[in-house]
Amino acid sequence: MLIVMIAVTIGVALFCSSTPVFAKEEDHPVRASLSQTAVDIEGGRLLGYLDYGIYTFLGIPYAEARRFEPPRKVKPWTGVRDATRPGEIFPQTPTKRRAIDEFFNPHRQLSANEHCQFLNIWTPATTNAKKRPVMLWLHGGAFTDGSSIEPLYHGRNLSEKGDLVFVSLNHRLGAGGFLDLSAFGDPYQLSANSGIADIVAALEWIKTNIEQCGGDPHNVTIFGQSGGGAKVLTLMATPAAKGLFHKAIVQSGAAPNLGMTLTDQAISRQIGQLTAENLGLSSTNIHKIQELPYEMVAQAANQARERFLEKTGIRHAWGPVQNDYIPVHPVGTKFAEQSRDIPLLIGSVLNEFTTIVRKEAMDLLADNRRNWDQDKVLAKLKEQYGSKAEAVLAAFLKAYPSKLPADAYFVDVPFRLGTLETARKKAEQKGAPVYTYMFTYESPVMDGVGMAWHCAEIPYVLNNAERISTATGGGPEAKSLANLASSVWINFAYHGNPNHDLIPTWPAFSSQEGATMIIDRDWYVAYHHDQELMELLADDLILQEF
Repeated sequence: MLIVMIAVTIGVALFCSSTPVFAKEEDHPVRASLSQTAVDIEGGRLLGYLDYGIYTFLGIPYAEARRFEPPRKVKPWTGVRDATRPGEIFPQTPTKRRAIDEFFNPHRQLSANEHCQFLNIWTPATTNAKKRPVMLWLHGGAFTDGSSIEPLYHGRNLSEKGDLVFVSLNHRLGAGGFLDLSAFGDPYQLSANSGIADIVAALEWIKTNIEQCGGDPHNVTIFGQSGGGAKVLTLMATPAAKGLFHKAIVQSGAAPNLGMTLTDQAISRQIGQLTAENLGLSSTNIHKIQELPYEMVAQAANQARERFLEKTGIRHAWGPVQNDYIPVHPVGTKFAEQSRDIPLLIGSVLNEFTTIVRKEAMDLLADNRRNWDQDKVLAKLKEQYGSKAEAVLAAFLKAYPSKLPADAYFVDVPFRLGTLETARKKAEQKGAPVYTYMFTYESPVMDGVGMAWHCAEIPYVLNNAERISTATGGGPEAKSLANLASSVWINFAYHGNPNHDLIPTWPAFSSQEGATMIIDRDWYVAYHHDQELMELLADDLILQEF
C-alpha cells in the first residue's frame, strides 16, 4: 500500500507541477525540439534529434526518380518533415544462403521501396561557423544488397570524435539500379547506371545543403567498404561526379571483378533486351515496365542473366556499365584521369571471405586452426596449393612473421592483388598521393575464428568498437585500436594524408617501394612485404561474384 501511495504522489506531482522536474537542458541528453533540433534545407524544414551532443537527421530525401529513369530534385514540402527515423531501403532479392556472419557483421532490415533515395546525417552543429569536413559513407553489399542503416555503419561516434559531418545514403541496387534498357529509347539512356546517378545526386544535394548542417561542401571525402569501396572507385571515373568530392577511401573494394572495371555495354544491353522479352515487352510497349510489380521485373532480369550465361558462358553481375555516362574503367590500362588530383587511401583485410563470411563459425571452432600442428598445416596447404604448399607457407611467414603457420591457409588473394594494382596505377599518375594498408588484427571473439574477415575493420575506423562488441569484443584493446584507426581516417578527411602522431610515419605508395601500413595490435610499415606470396598465389586466383 505504501508503494502505491508513493507512486501516486509522484505521479500527481509530475502532473500538477508548473515547473518540470528536470528543468536543466543537460538533464535531457537526447531530445527533439522544433526550437532546438530543426534545420532548413532546400526542400523544406526538417526535425531531427540531439543525441548526446550530436544532431541526427535520418531519412532525408535527396532525390526522386521514376523506375529506370534519372534522379530529379525533390519537390519541396510544406510544414516540418520528420527526420528522426530512417528512410526505406531498396528492395533486395532474398539471398540463397543465410547470413552466417550475423554475429560478427550484424544486419538490419526495414521496409523497402524503389523510391529509396534517402540520406542520413550526424553533425556536431547545424551552423557553418566552422568548416567541418564531410565524410560520405557508401554501404557494402556489392551492387545488389545492403543499405545505410546497418548497425556497423552508425555515424554518431565518428562525427563526435572528428568534429565532422558524417553522411550515409540508400540508392537503387540490382536490376533497379543497373538494368540497361538504353536500347529502348531516351527515357532509359541512364538506366544502366541509375544507381551511380543516385549517388551523384546525393553529392549534389550535399554541395547545396551541407552548410546548413555544419559541413564544408569544399571538403568532402567519399569512403566505403566492399561494394561501397567499388562505388568510390566508380565515382572517381564518373564525369558527373567531378568536383563534388575531394578525397577518397576504398576499403576492400578493389578486386578483379569489383570496382576496378565496368560491365561492357554490349553485354548489359543484351541482358536488358532479354529482360524485356521475359516480360513480353518490346520497343512499342516498353513503357509498361513502369506498371509491373518490381518483384516481377527483378525476377525477369535475373532470369535474363541466367539465359545469357547459358548462351554465352559469360557470367553477368549487376554493376556499373561503361557507356557515355562512365566512359572509362576506374582502373583500366591506367587510373581514371579525372581523379588525378584526388588523394586515395586504399586497403584490404588479411582474410576477407576465407573465414566466417562463407564458412560456419561452428565448423571453424571445431577444427580451430590454432590447434593445427605443422603436419596438418602442410596437409591443408597441399589441398589448396598442391606442390607449392611449402613455398606458400615460407612466403606467408616471411610476409607476416607474427602470424601462425596455419594462417597461411586463410590468406586472401583477390582484394590484395586488386589493391596493389589500383595503388600502382594511381601512383603512376604522379598526381595526388595514394596510401595503402593491410588490416590484420584478429578479433578475440569466438576464439579468434573470424580472424580479419570481410568487414572486420569497419567498427574500428568508424569508432564503433563498443557499439559492435560482438565483432570486436568491446574490451580495452578493441577501444585502443578504434581510437587509432578512426583518428587516421579522420586525419585523412581533414588533410588528404593519414599520418597521425599516434602511428609510425606512413609513406605514400610507389611501385618502387610498395609501402603498406600493417594495422594490428602494433602498427608498422612494410615494403613489398608480400610480393613473393602474391606472385605464388596469383595463378590460383579464382574470380568470384562478390
